Amino acid sequence: MKKLTTVLAGAALAVSLAFSAQAQAQDKPTMGVVVKIGGIPWFNAMETGIHEMGAKLGIEATMIGPTSADPALQVRAIEDLIAKGVDIIGVVPNDEAALEPVLAKAMAAGIKVVAHEGPGLSNVDWDFELASAKGFGETHAEMLATKMGGAGEYAMFVGSLTVPLHNAWADFANAYIADKYPDMKLIGERYGVAESVDDSRKTALDLMAANPGLKGFLAFGSQGPIGAGRAIEERRMIGQVHVLGPFSPGQGRKLVKSGAIAGGFMWNPAEAGRVFVTMGRMLLDGTEITEGTDIPGLGVVSPDVAGKDIITNNLIAINADTVDGLADLGL
Repeated sequence: MKKLTTVLAGAALAVSLAFSAQAQAQDKPTMGVVVKIGGIPWFNAMETGIHEMGAKLGIEATMIGPTSADPALQVRAIEDLIAKGVDIIGVVPNDEAALEPVLAKAMAAGIKVVAHEGPGLSNVDWDFELASAKGFGETHAEMLATKMGGAGEYAMFVGSLTVPLHNAWADFANAYIADKYPDMKLIGERYGVAESVDDSRKTALDLMAANPGLKGFLAFGSQGPIGAGRAIEERRMIGQVHVLGPFSPGQGRKLVKSGAIAGGFMWNPAEAGRVFVTMGRMLLDGTEITEGTDIPGLGVVSPDVAGKDIITNNLIAINADTVDGLADLGL
């Protein structure tokens, strides 16, 4: 009888602890971050940062990565988060205009909204950037021009024709080249393939076949430089055609070392993941963000309060000298 009493007491304690743990989990604020596409290294690194900072700040934070860069899938994911009653929604938009109505719905439900790579969004509490669109576009443009000797034909890739920030980078890069390097000529307008390695590779191969004078690719979207770099290797055009753009160092390390990717600039997507959660926590706590506020991961900021944007300069160069160290950090 004593043994049975002990067993029952132990079972009761286990149930009590389980309910206690469940209650504690329910007491935690919840956050869902909807990114452009799941399963690629850039957003895998971001997910690591989201989980890390969520654990540190006591937020149940998860990342949702759609199966393709389709704005409708992002809308659906945000609708699901609203239905679940999360406290904070984060988003890296594929199409700002497509998301405005559902983000307005989230804010009307009392959910805090944080965006990244969405400086044109209105229905957010804050958008944060780790680089200005102008600086990012022009820095890449100058490197491409240097590699091409300031002359020749080049092509522009973006993640899709509806990604506002990618297209802003492309606009600034093209304007810079037109002004500073009049002997460089853009082939076509731009190609929305840079969220797919296969599409970028195929488009690069097609463009090189059709344009013998093509000397460079500027690819905004983390899969664009990878696909174009592979096409350069296949055509044995290393050193003759130059590929520039942001990409995950771990994914592009071999292509950088072979010379198929000439280089690029990035920010740390894991840091962006951490900033998502940090800003979510600040919003929940009612922390005011003003001139001179020091935000971990962003530094001391000068926020555009009217535009709800926080733009900083945290660029990292990716080249043969830095790629190993960046890749070893898990980027």
